[in-house]
Amino acid sequence: MSGLTSRTALAALAAVALSAAPALAESDFPAAISVTGEASVSAPPDLAQIDAGVASDAKTAREASEANNTAMGKVLAALKAAGIDEKDYQTSRLSLQPQYANRPGYSGSGPTAIVGYRASNRVTIKLRDVAKVASVIDTLVAAGANDIGNINFSVSQASKLLDDARDKAVADARRKAEVYAKAAGVTLGVPLSISEGGAPAPVFRAKMAMPLATSPVPIAQGEETLSVSVSVTWAIKQAQQ
Repeated sequence: MSGLTSRTALAALAAVALSAAPALAESDFPAAISVTGEASVSAPPDLAQIDAGVASDAKTAREASEANNTAMGKVLAALKAAGIDEKDYQTSRLSLQPQYANRPGYSGSGPTAIVGYRASNRVTIKLRDVAKVASVIDTLVAAGANDIGNINFSVSQASKLLDDARDKAVADARRKAEVYAKAAGVTLGVPLSISEGGAPAPVFRAKMAMPLATSPVPIAQGEETLSVSVSVTWAIKQAQQ
């Protein structure tokens, strides 16, 4: 078969295939309106987490460890005496590090002489009553904790907050779509697709720190805000003939 004959045959086959495929009419793409709805919900936190620890210095590793164990034992006993349930506090980090001499002008590549050791022990405390944060910090300090780290607030019913935000976001999307539909002289039909934009992330908004009456430690409880965005595509109802 010559090259010309082959090309003619291929063209004929392509024409048959195209004629056999269903035509893609404009009606295959329904008229629609796509909008994005947004919503946020806020609530005061009802959970708090405190990170605290004890650091102990000594000439030998053993002395540093023993001193640190004794100090942390006092801290844990103080938490128990304060009414904190044992399941709500746990050790989060233990470390024992050599301490090196500070030699002015030293530029060598090797380490300087070891002059002692530092042992540290950290504990994470979960509080189910945020009003106790200030008093617990005072308890920790009084018991010997010399390293108070982060204090985090959160909402225990975050999933419910997110569901409320989703309801409001879809309502916001409908409101916007109805504005466009009215301006275009059409009517909204059923939603064709709904998708949530990204992973909802909590936003912490702090209030001004106010000293609590029972403690000199100022604590800003603030509030937690969860925001959601949702994209919705609405069908446009066909006009009545």
